[in-house]
Amino acid sequence: MIWDFPYDSPNAIIALLESHGFAMSKKFGQNFLISSSARQKITDCLQPLTGRRVWEIGPGIGALTTLLLQNEAQVTAFEIDHGFCRILREEAFPNEDKLILIEGDALKTWHSIYGQEGVPDLIFGNLPYNIGSICIARFLESQCLPQRMVFTLQKEVGERLGAGPGSKAWSTLSILAQIDYQIEQVSLIKGSAFFPPPNVDSVVIRMEKRPQPLVKVAIRELFLQLMDDLFTQRRKTVRNNLLHGKAGSRHGKELVLQALADADIPESERAEKLGFEELLRLVEAFAIL
Repeated sequence: MIWDFPYDSPNAIIALLESHGFAMSKKFGQNFLISSSARQKITDCLQPLTGRRVWEIGPGIGALTTLLLQNEAQVTAFEIDHGFCRILREEAFPNEDKLILIEGDALKTWHSIYGQEGVPDLIFGNLPYNIGSICIARFLESQCLPQRMVFTLQKEVGERLGAGPGSKAWSTLSILAQIDYQIEQVSLIKGSAFFPPPNVDSVVIRMEKRPQPLVKVAIRELFLQLMDDLFTQRRKTVRNNLLHGKAGSRHGKELVLQALADADIPESERAEKLGFEELLRLVEAFAIL
């Protein structure tokens, strides 16, 4: 059974919380999405949902969970707040057989579910600002790669995910995400769409899995190691970052400079200027050292 709760009403949310004797916890970055149009737009990004296995990160009191279940999805929801879990279990979705509720920190609990059930069809969530980039990076690093992921994120994090070379937002997160996914910013959500309203805007990001990753499996580990070196200190040149990173420790100055020359990358260049073509040339040069 799915309850009929007025998710657009801050007063109703306050009354619900007060009836359980607790309030929102700032440490979990909780902001309720009270805009029905925004919730519907997010749900539309996930379609088709019928029969699909969906992971929801941070359902809160179930505003988006309700829409998933109404669309006949099979939902596994990860919720850290024990009070919210009690609401979800006892009031919002009692005896709902299409919902599995995993209580605890999603960053600590999702991997065991992944090990038991494999990759879901979809992953999505209105991610707390304090864990958004970490959560996405964990999925990518562990190669838990569903066909689609949709997240509501702090605007800055969304821009980093979709950034390209030459942008100040181009980073290891951008590269890690774009190896396996095409990134699309679906919509901007103003702070007024949330309760309580955050001080920053949010974006809805859709990540669609590529037919083939941009980096071959055989060189993926080396590629990511070099990215960590290159972006350690953004103001430094690729030469300095590589020489002072793991690449320099492993290969020494002469071979590092030879790899840069073989890849036709100027020693004075900065990593934020390098796209996948240049980065892959560099990795291939290191691979044969």
